[in-house]
Amino acid sequence: MASYLEQNQERFLSELMDWLRIPSVSADPKFHGDVLRAAEYLKARFEEVGLEKVELCPTAGNPIVYGEKIVDPALPTVLVYGHYDVQPADPYELWTSGPFEPVIKDGKIYARGACDDKGQVYMHVKALEVMNQDGGVPCNVKVMIEGEEEIGSNNLAIFVRENKEKLKADVILISDTGILSNDQPSIEVGLRGLSYHEVEVTGPNRDLHSGLYGGAVANPINVLCKMIASLHDENNHITIPAFYDKVAVLSEEERAELNRVPHSDDEFKQSIGLPDTYGEAGYTTVERIGIRPTLDVNGIWGGYTGEGAKTVIASKAFAKISMRLVPHQTSDEITEIFQKHFESIAPSGVTVVVRPHHGGEPVVTPTDSVAYKAAADAMETTFGKRPIPTRGGGSIPIVAMFKTELGLDSVLLGFGLDSDAIHSPNEHYGVFNFLKGIETIPHFYRNYAAAAK
Repeated sequence: MASYLEQNQERFLSELMDWLRIPSVSADPKFHGDVLRAAEYLKARFEEVGLEKVELCPTAGNPIVYGEKIVDPALPTVLVYGHYDVQPADPYELWTSGPFEPVIKDGKIYARGACDDKGQVYMHVKALEVMNQDGGVPCNVKVMIEGEEEIGSNNLAIFVRENKEKLKADVILISDTGILSNDQPSIEVGLRGLSYHEVEVTGPNRDLHSGLYGGAVANPINVLCKMIASLHDENNHITIPAFYDKVAVLSEEERAELNRVPHSDDEFKQSIGLPDTYGEAGYTTVERIGIRPTLDVNGIWGGYTGEGAKTVIASKAFAKISMRLVPHQTSDEITEIFQKHFESIAPSGVTVVVRPHHGGEPVVTPTDSVAYKAAADAMETTFGKRPIPTRGGGSIPIVAMFKTELGLDSVLLGFGLDSDAIHSPNEHYGVFNFLKGIETIPHFYRNYAAAAK
């Protein structure tokens, strides 16, 4: 197996870079044709590695790329999930190379989607090719890669509900997460949920001269800033009534176990260029990221932002606000209480509209399952160290959806690093990580097939 991977690693990298050149940005309609091209590219690669019944499954949005290999109906079935759409690359001027002109520098592949999630999806495609050269896939596999993860996966849930027989499996395998470091592997067993909104504050019926009207009317930008500032207290505790009512409280023993994860605040600060950490009082950095809910402004705009000066009081101000949720919060409930609260704190001189976007549920996956052990053993084989179970701060809303609709737990066998700058300029993915994933995934299949007999 290793020799085939070594002999073909340059080709594997070249194919990935061809895929990365396709700007499959799902959030921007101008890239719709490129999103479809990325799906077609993946479909062709599915066929090349011997998957059967390969198709582009239509949805109300972007197609889902599907393929399967049923070795023996009596054997267990692994359903692989990933996504081929990517985040917008803006601001382009902050990239050191073109976001869709992939390059390898210092052992890292620089491109939008290199880690999230094209590079990690392509590990699975090439792992199937590697297994074909070494006796074949030891159990059944179904692969389902969507094109709308970065915009909420709304059509995926519909597809899953309508195709439960097609997607029947025993476990779901996902590579859209990361490891602690290349020296210490880990497997994420917890993810936060999400509630995402856009808010609009409207004041006067047009932009006003700030000299003629300043001081006599509510400035929507000033008001919005005050409203946002009021959402946290001096301890960085979220002030929305009932927000914490259902937050799962971990015992001191559970918190101590969570903090056994290797972590250095000094290295954390240095890696992102900050003088100090910041967050909810009474919790460590690891806890703030893994087990506590958050509220963050993801974008804010209004008024004049061009060159020079324009002395106006803007008619409108806008912000995008997201909340990361933890067990046992639900996105529907948090969306409702946020909307009610934000509208209630608006002063009389403005009107406020809250527009909910997408959401997702928090999830904790078991560490005592056959599938988790198969993944942990696989990582131990290829890294030489036992992976540590961790709780991640990000959200993969479909993990909870898979559990609800298909009754299946997921194994989050990711290989990215926190430093990979996903969603940011200069996103990258280590060549080591890409190849290590291709090396590790076949061991998962063999371990799982052997244990599930």
